[in-house]
Amino acid sequence: MDPDRRVLQPGPAPAERVQWIAGHASPLEFTLEPGLNFIEAIRRPLARAGGLSAVLRLEGGAFGPFTYVIPAPAPTPEHAAFYSAFHRPPGRSSIESAAMTFGLRDGAAFLHCHGIWTGADGVRQGGHVIPDETIVAEPIRAEAWMLDGMAFEAMPDAETNFTLFGPVPRAPRGNAPASGRFVAARFRPNQDLCGALESFCRERGIASAILRGGVASTIGAVFEDGRTVDSFATEMFIHSGRIAPGADGEPIADLDVALVDHHGTLAEGRLKRSANPILMTLEVVIEAAAVSA
Repeated sequence: MDPDRRVLQPGPAPAERVQWIAGHASPLEFTLEPGLNFIEAIRRPLARAGGLSAVLRLEGGAFGPFTYVIPAPAPTPEHAAFYSAFHRPPGRSSIESAAMTFGLRDGAAFLHCHGIWTGADGVRQGGHVIPDETIVAEPIRAEAWMLDGMAFEAMPDAETNFTLFGPVPRAPRGNAPASGRFVAARFRPNQDLCGALESFCRERGIASAILRGGVASTIGAVFEDGRTVDSFATEMFIHSGRIAPGADGEPIADLDVALVDHHGTLAEGRLKRSANPILMTLEVVIEAAAVSA
């Protein structure tokens, strides 16, 4: 990773660079109900299924009214980067795809969602959804993985001076169906996104894995095909992500992502390994597909 592509955060950096909790998860598919606030449209079907926290992928449907932000310079030294003013596009914004972390903040349901959509003007855009100022206008398809024995909860983070989702332990959901070996994780700033995932899996004997959810921010971006995004901040999400053994048997991360930079420019593609430092966070659930002896 390029040592020049680091961001000085306002607070002390903990020695432990990954917060993680192991548990289980159950797949669930549902449709977000039009007319509901974005948070409530997720909370209700999860609650009916006995779920409190989940990671999700969304496709189709639309928002309206809709509020979102993109990255922006921090107005004070209290943060390394910040958000733009609120964008409120008129009419309906058609959702192409998005990834989400859903959990609790101050004891109430909350979510963190990055996505891509097309506005009523036909312009394709992306960013960070402001969930309590967004309404579901047309049914949106959701694929969720409900967490069991673990959850995401938003807590103050001294390093970045933001309130960020991180994994916490939760009591198992009793006789609710759960399957597989899953890890809910939050990766901290200034470590290569692919490299951090690879090291985490290698150290825990995870030979191959599928990434579920995946909401992140990075310091610009470098893609495998040579394209670059020259920006101090992006809002990124994982389209698809896998960990698989390389030629030497070591885990290799293969991540296809979408992002928006501080100019509002979209970019998509496969990330180059060892070239994409995390800006604030990577929230993800790792589903272990194979475990080494």
